[in-house]
Amino acid sequence: MTATCTLTDCGTTPDTDYSMDDYQGPEARWCPGCGDHSVLSSVQRLLATHQMAPERTVFVSGIGCSSRFPHYLRTFGFHGIHGRALPVSVGVKLARPDLDVFAVMGDGDCCSIGAGHWIHATRYNVNMTVLLLDNNIYGLTKKQTSPTTPQGFKTNTQPRGSYLPALNPLTVTLGITNASFVAQTADWAPQHLYETLEAAYAHQGFSFVRIMQRCPVWTSILFQDAVRDPARVAVLVHERGIRDAGTEELHKHHIDHDPSDLDAARHLAEEGGMRLGLFYRDASCPRYEETRRQAAYTPAERIAVLEKEFDRHAV
Repeated sequence: MTATCTLTDCGTTPDTDYSMDDYQGPEARWCPGCGDHSVLSSVQRLLATHQMAPERTVFVSGIGCSSRFPHYLRTFGFHGIHGRALPVSVGVKLARPDLDVFAVMGDGDCCSIGAGHWIHATRYNVNMTVLLLDNNIYGLTKKQTSPTTPQGFKTNTQPRGSYLPALNPLTVTLGITNASFVAQTADWAPQHLYETLEAAYAHQGFSFVRIMQRCPVWTSILFQDAVRDPARVAVLVHERGIRDAGTEELHKHHIDHDPSDLDAARHLAEEGGMRLGLFYRDASCPRYEETRRQAAYTPAERIAVLEKEFDRHAV
């Protein structure tokens, strides 16, 4: 494999053929048994399947265990600050719509300090793939209650148990105007995880994927019943949904759900329980990068426009 380019002037040789190894960065330093390893493998498989040129692929993260993601991929990456993965990744996509952009966040990263960005990025519906790796805890900072921590679960910040009911990322996202793709999967269902990533990447719009992710150190008990007993997990099935025969064979509890039905999607999310599948998809939702599209400028023209604007505010 050969490729010679920069971020601003990309080009690959015609015989480029990427394998999963071409996307492999340094050895991942997550704890043994961490669900992030499974997500990373599925993402590398997705990159290789679609032959995404590393120089045209960008992973953006905030802060947390999951936010080490860009370090472990041989693509462009931006390891930002807590809760700011979405504004950075939206900015990248608006500036360079030709790039494949992924945002990777943890539950504290997205649902707490980043909650405002989460709402508006969903409404903008920019064409990008968003992965919420939800282990129900602040893991990197050693077992503090996060917005998705189950009520009553004991942590180092609430040793008598989490005070409030957990925030549900699915109901929140489904309640935002112009939401266009909402799915849920799990790190211990690798083929379903991969098929979900495939569907999210193929969707033209803001693809929000919540991945239930095990933390073997701080929340090892939270998902163990679902892992050990497939009957506890329901799979959403529909011809326009996410289909994986192996997952459907293992998990006998199936729910027939049309992902174009927003009211039904909201009802299913509100009911609770552990469900895998595509809750909602609407390809007709307007995308911000298209509604705001302006005439293309050369670099010199961009500088001239900026200088003119600066002159207006000179004192």
